[in-house]
Amino acid sequence: MRRYLLLLPGPLLLGSLLLGSLLLAAAGPARAADWVEGRNYALLRPALPTSVAPGKVEVTEVFSYACPACNRFYPVVDRLRSALPANVEFDFVPAAFRADEDWPMFQRAFYTAQALDIDKRTHDAMFDAVWKTGELAVFDPRTQRLKLPAPGIEDAARFYARVAGVKPETFVATANSFGVDVKIRQADQFIKAAQVAETPTIIVNGKYRVTLGAAGGDEQVIELVKYLVAQESPSHPAPKPH
Repeated sequence: MRRYLLLLPGPLLLGSLLLGSLLLAAAGPARAADWVEGRNYALLRPALPTSVAPGKVEVTEVFSYACPACNRFYPVVDRLRSALPANVEFDFVPAAFRADEDWPMFQRAFYTAQALDIDKRTHDAMFDAVWKTGELAVFDPRTQRLKLPAPGIEDAARFYARVAGVKPETFVATANSFGVDVKIRQADQFIKAAQVAETPTIIVNGKYRVTLGAAGGDEQVIELVKYLVAQESPSHPAPKPH
C-alpha cells in the first residue's frame, strides 16, 4: 500500500492514511538482512550522482510538509538519522506532486529556509505548523476540505519570522531568487530520475529506492536503510541481498 496516493482527494487520502498506519502498526518486528531487491527496495539504473565526499553515503528523503504520511513519518526519520553511522550525510528533497494541496509553495519554502541556513532547526516545527497548530494548514478540519485560499509564501515567511527570527521581507525576497528557482528545478529532476511516485520515499546513495509499503513498516525502513548504507560502506560490508 502506498503511503501517499497521489490521485486521492484530501478526505479520502486521510482515511487511506489511517488504514495504512494501522496496517503498518500490525507489521512484525524489523528483520536483520533478509531483504530482497525488487520486493523490499528498488535498484536505480543508472545510479544517480551524489553530492557527498568519497567514503560518505548520501541518504535522501523525498517528502512534503503538506503530505500527511510524511507528517506521520517525520519522527521515524529523526530516529533513522540518529541510527545511521557517521559516514552518512542525510538530506531532504521536497516534492511538488500536488499543486492542489499547496506542495509547490512548501517546496519553495524549504529551499528558502535552506538558503537562509535555518532549515535544520525549523524542519520539525514546519510539520507541526501544518498538522498540529494549523498555522499553515492545507485542510480545514471543520469541512474536511482544502483551505481556500491555501497558505502562500508570505504566510510561510511569517512562520519563519516567528520560529527563526528571519525578517519576512528577507524570506520573501530569497524565495523569489534565482538560486531558489535552481534548487526547485534540481529537486524536480532528481525526483523524476529516481522514479519517485509517492512520499515519503528514501533514496540511498543514488542507487536504491525505499518506500514504507515495500519495506514493511517504520522499523523495517530503519533496518533496511541501515542495511543499504552498509552495502555502500566498504569498511562495513553487509551480506548480499537474495
